[in-house]
This record gives sequence, C-alpha cells and structure tokens, in this order.
Amino acid sequence: MILICYDGSDDAKAAVKQAGALFDGRPTTALNVWEPFSSLILRTPATFDLISGVSDTVDLDNAGRKDAERIAQEGADLAREAGLDSSPATAIRSLSVAETIVAEGDRTDASVIVMGSRGLGGLGSFFLGSVSHAVLQRADRPVMVVPSQAVAERRSEKLGTATKTDG
Repeated sequence: MILICYDGSDDAKAAVKQAGALFDGRPTTALNVWEPFSSLILRTPATFDLISGVSDTVDLDNAGRKDAERIAQEGADLAREAGLDSSPATAIRSLSVAETIVAEGDRTDASVIVMGSRGLGGLGSFFLGSVSHAVLQRADRPVMVVPSQAVAERRSEKLGTATKTDG
C-alpha cells in the first residue's frame, strides 16, 4: 500500500500525479492530517481568550473533520484519475504533522510515503520547518518527495537546467 499525503496544495497534486506514473494500479490511501480546533486552542498560549470567544468547539471540530474528509476524498479522486486504486483517509494530528504521517505509514505498513515538497503552509514551513523534511528524518520506510511543476521550474531556472516532473 502506498500512502499519499494530500492537503490540496499544488505540490500534493504533483505528488499524486507522479505516484500514478510510477505506481500505476497499486493500492493507495490519500491521507489528510487535520487538527481539531479543541486541540489547537489547548496548544495556544492565549487559550483562555480563545475559549471565551468560542461557544461550541464541537461544531468547529465537526466542520474541520468534514473539511479534512473532503480534502482526502479529492486526493483519492485525483489518485484514481492518475491510475491508482485509491481510497481517502484522515488522521487527527497527534504530535506533529510529520509524526502523524510517519505513524500512519507504520499503521498501514505503507511500502512508500509520497508527499509534496511543500504544503499549503509555505511561510509557516519557513519558520517551523518543512513537514516533508521532518518525515524524511523520522520515517523507517522510503519517502518520495515531489515538488510542484512551478517549484521545479523555479529551481531549474536557478540552476540553469531543464527538469521534468510530469511523469
């Protein structure tokens, strides 16, 4: 089984496409990692101020879960279009996003973890560290990291070389 990390970003879409080109027909899971609002506010220094302004975190958590399920389904649909036998899955962030991904790879005994080089939190990854880098450092199985076409082209221009990431 191939675990594809999917957050809806261009890099995640490129990773799905590349996985389809390399692993045609193989079973995959499109995984979206999410964090319930109720957990997020407990990690925030201004917890009391946030809690006092929110009357019902259950509704926010349900909305977050539904959004994660929608994104995972989108990833599974894209994977099927790319020729993979894919199903959606979500995981609640337990420690870090990277540790959650590695744990899901272990839980499903994934033969490879596939992910984009950058997700939707570009500026955040600058300050907090790259999720893909952290997965590479923690995983005990192969990890394939795929940049979006735009990122690959920018890197190619800087190096003065041509790259091809579309299969």
